[in-house]
This record gives sequence, C-alpha cells and structure tokens, in this order.
Amino acid sequence: MVRYIRRAAALCLVLLVALLVNAARVMVFEADSLDDDPANRRIAIERYAKPRGEIVVDGKPVTGSRDSGQQLRWERTYRQGPLYAPLTGYASQTYGTTLVEHAEDGILAGTDPMLAPLPLWDDLTRGRQPGGDVVTTIRASLQEAAFRGLDGKRGAVVAVEPSSGRILALVSSPSYDPGVLSGTGQGVKDAWRRLNTSPNQPMLNRALRQTYPPGSTFKIVTAAAALDEEVVRDVDAPTDTPDPFVLPGTRQVLPNEATGCGDASLASAIQWSCNTVMAGLGVKVGLAGMVDAAERFGFNDTGLRVPSWVAKSNFDREMSPDQLALSSIGQFDTTATPLQMAMVAAAVANNGEIAHPYLVDRTTTSRGTTVNRTGRRSYRQAMSPATAMRLQRLMVRAVEEGTGTNAAIPGARVGGKTGTAQHGFGNTGTPYAWFIAWAQADDAAQPAVAVAVVVEDAEASRTDISGGGSAAPIAKAVMEEALRLEAEARNPRPAPPVPGPSLRLPVRPSGSRSVPPGR
Repeated sequence: MVRYIRRAAALCLVLLVALLVNAARVMVFEADSLDDDPANRRIAIERYAKPRGEIVVDGKPVTGSRDSGQQLRWERTYRQGPLYAPLTGYASQTYGTTLVEHAEDGILAGTDPMLAPLPLWDDLTRGRQPGGDVVTTIRASLQEAAFRGLDGKRGAVVAVEPSSGRILALVSSPSYDPGVLSGTGQGVKDAWRRLNTSPNQPMLNRALRQTYPPGSTFKIVTAAAALDEEVVRDVDAPTDTPDPFVLPGTRQVLPNEATGCGDASLASAIQWSCNTVMAGLGVKVGLAGMVDAAERFGFNDTGLRVPSWVAKSNFDREMSPDQLALSSIGQFDTTATPLQMAMVAAAVANNGEIAHPYLVDRTTTSRGTTVNRTGRRSYRQAMSPATAMRLQRLMVRAVEEGTGTNAAIPGARVGGKTGTAQHGFGNTGTPYAWFIAWAQADDAAQPAVAVAVVVEDAEASRTDISGGGSAAPIAKAVMEEALRLEAEARNPRPAPPVPGPSLRLPVRPSGSRSVPPGR
C-alpha cells in the first residue's frame, strides 16, 4: 500500500514540475511574443488606464486627456489642434502615434525607465509611472504668425534659431484636428477615411515630410560652392556668363526672368536671381564640387531626426553637364524640405555652421523633474566663415534693393532669397513660391531667426506666383515676431511694484549721506 502511495506522490511531483516548467516557459520565453500578440488586449487596456503626459508650448500644454468611460479609458485631446498638428502628430487608440507623440511615446505614456525613481523600480513593482511631459522649442506667437500667413493655402513655414538649432515654428497647411482620431469606433474610422482621401492632404506634414524643387533659393548653395571653390573671388566682378545661355551639350536655351543678366556678377545674380549666371557657376564648380557643397548643407541625408524623422532632400550624385546646370538653380531632380531650406538660411546667418535642428527642449516627469535635456550640437560646417559673411551681404542687398524687398523690416538687418520653382510635366504646373531669410536686430549680436516659406497656391495665376510676392510677406511676419520676442528677452520690462504697507524711513542727521535701499 505504501508503495502505491509513493508512486502516486512521485507522479504528482512530476506533474507539478511540468506545470512549473511550462509556467516559466510562458512567463520568461514567450512573454514578449504574447505581449505583442494583437489579440492580447491587456497591454492596450493598461496603456490607456492612465492619462497621457502633456506636450508643452511656451509653458502651456497643447494636449490633454479625456476620460471616455470605456475599456480603453483615457483618450487624447488637443488644444488648437490644427495649429500644432505638424508638431504633435496624433495619438490614436485605433491608428497609433506620429511625430512627437510617436518619437517621445515612452515619456508621454509613462513607460520610459528614466521616469522611475530608481533603476528597475517598475520591473520590481510591476507598476508604471504617470506620463511625463515633453517641453518643445516652439514659440506660440511665431507659430500663430506662420499659420495666419498661410491662411489655409497649401504650403509650409519653418523657423529656426540659427545659433542653437531650436525650431521656433513648424507649420504645415492645410492642417487637421488630431483629436478626431483619438478614440475608437466608427466616427474615428470615418474621420481617418475623410482625411486620407482629401485632395488637400491635410495629414501630410509639408514642413518635414514633403520635398519640393527649391528653385532659386538653392542658388545660395551654388553661390557658397562657387566662393569656397574660388570659382568666384570677387562677388562684384563679371562672371563671363552669356545671356542667352545654352545648356551644355544641348540646344536648349535657359531663360531669365530678370533683365541685365548677361555677364552679370555674382552679387547681381543673387540680387535679381539670374538663372544663367548661377547655372554657369554650377557647371564651373563641377559635379563633385556641387555634390560636396550640397551635402555639407544636409542634402542626401537620410538620418536627420528632430526627433521625428525628416524626408531626404535630394541632390543627384550623377548628372550630365546640362542636368547639373539645371540642378544648380534648384530644378531638374533637386528637391528639398522646408526644414532643409531653413537650414540653408541658418548656415549663412551662423557664419557657415549649421546647428542640429531640434523640436524637444527637454522631457520631464509629471512633477516637473527634468529627465533629459537636448543640448546644442553642431550638424555641419556648410561653408567657410568668410564665404558666409559675403553671402550675408549679398542676401541683405537682395532684400534692400532686389527681389526680396517685401521682407524688409525697419530696425533690423534682413537677408533673403526668393524662389519660384517650376514643376510638373513640361513645367506646366503652377509654380511653387519660395522665400528663405534670416533677420538680426540692429542692436543684437547675432541673428534671431532663419525662416523658410513655401506656398503651393493652385488657384493662383502662373503670372501672380513669385517668392517675393507670395512667400516673403509670410516670412516677414514670422521674423518680426521673432525679433520682438528677442528684444523682450534682452530688455525685460521691470515688474510692476507690489502693493504693500508704506515704509517710513528714519530721518538722517543733517549732512549725512543717504544710501538708496539695496545698494
């Protein structure tokens, strides 16, 4: 009898060990695959069991959370959603996350280990911290000025601080309200379908993810290459470029919108945007030199993050001489994001160096303790400081006496370059209007802002499209606001006196020296 009991006990022990081994297999070896299984709703329920952290602009949150009362409890809300959508992106229980909502998801959702008070704290307690906050570099008044300037037209505006790389404004138009995608249900699916089928593509981030032919704004890159390669030594000397100019190896004549471009100097070519001069200089620099120059500005970089990913701006590495001539004036296959062209303007303003652009100033816990702060990083040395100084003078002349006069600001030194980019089959599409610029107050030590504006106005007549007419006024409004904020920061207004009881000072003996309080 005892023998049978021992056998039964041994069998039970074997079964118990088998259960423990299987439990260990599930918890240790299969945990990740089970967590990632779409049928496992526990992860989603836990993810939305607490409010999400906030995205902050100028000290105020532009996001929020709403208790839906559903199984996936907390839904994302957005304040002034269309204004900040190109920055925030969306956080949807149905369609996931994009832009800053995606790039900083760990902080916002409370899953980043850096939010825990001690290492491995969340693993030991099996808990999760409240969502942290993401403090952006965006200035609200600049964002609003850019948004008003586009006024619903298709296009984008990017403004950066040249010395630091801080992105001060990031606008894409037309925009959308990310809040309509936050929850679940048929309404969210209908909104998704409506936004994705709209011919205006409101969910396309034109500032970071759309590339355009940069047109004549690219001539700044070509001018930098010509000066650095010493193809041009004197910016006021004739360039020996004929008008009309026949593209090398072809019979095609390259036209000019401006007059007086025959044998014009580099200074005149920038001031009046002469195609022939800049195309000829690009050919003289040569393919290798132009590719090298463009890539120093950031073209062909597939790894740029701000922290959201940025589309690659393109400058072909293999071209025939006629294609190189067209590429040197921002046509052929040359394309750029508005961010890229803002970086071109910033390079000129910042003595040839491009600071790495970034959108997130710092991340914090829900209580405001800093988790991580973005430091200034150098991105590229686009040109020599001497070349940058010469281009500064040429861009200032273009605003004071050339094609960019609509961007002039009293009391400030403004440098700019217009562009009208052809596109479409046979260049039959309505041109894109471009303007890139930078601005420095007369009493400031360095430029406050660099900006790029592109406008796709499909409703306008081709003859009414120009960078100086369509894009420069928008850039001017943004730069004026940046200069105002910088002036306030340099010369803060004294705080108003705090009302309080009157203070009776002691009477000093005659002849004594009175010393003001606080000295």
